[in-house]
Amino acid sequence: MKFTQTVFATLCFTAASISIAATPDELIRPIQEQWAEIKYRLPEKQQEEGYNKLAAQAHKLAESNPGTPEVLIWEGIVLSSEAGAKGGLGALSLAKDAKERLDAALKLNDKALSGSAYTSLATLYAKVPGWPLGFGDKERAEEYFKKSLAINPAGIDPNFFYGEYLIDRGRIPEARTHLETALKAEPRPGRELADSGRRKEIQALLAKLNKDAK
Repeated sequence: MKFTQTVFATLCFTAASISIAATPDELIRPIQEQWAEIKYRLPEKQQEEGYNKLAAQAHKLAESNPGTPEVLIWEGIVLSSEAGAKGGLGALSLAKDAKERLDAALKLNDKALSGSAYTSLATLYAKVPGWPLGFGDKERAEEYFKKSLAINPAGIDPNFFYGEYLIDRGRIPEARTHLETALKAEPRPGRELADSGRRKEIQALLAKLNKDAK
């Protein structure tokens, strides 16, 4: 796809030329934008490759900006997304790599990006298989979701992912509350595509809950 190739080329140039003086938000913006393009505009069968290329760029950015939790968080998010797109046991190594980056970000600043490391780690703990195959842990997931919500109680992502988790646990009234909170979240400047895509996911989940309740 010519458009995608062009965007990747732009991202490569941006990552290579960005200055050390750039703010964390400026550093991660190209990664955020391309992640949203992959998740919400690429066909599913192309997403794994897209995330794989983006993960390589995020890793280069992290190497160029050591000790920057925001960059580590986004490398972790991209790796998690690649794992989700890949699926199966082959995704476990990617999930473990994502966990490593997110754990490192937590040690630097657990409140970076409004607690996003907690949100992403909670989602990994909720979705990865447990022992002996993986590191999944439902109790740890709950703990981390609550930590992320303590930092960002009205955020679209922590409420959405916690809502998903609660549905899986059969806690439907709680799930509905968090999904409705996510739907009311304030728009994030520069994240219009991500916000639009996430709201559609929330609306789909709420519609399913309403249908199942009849």
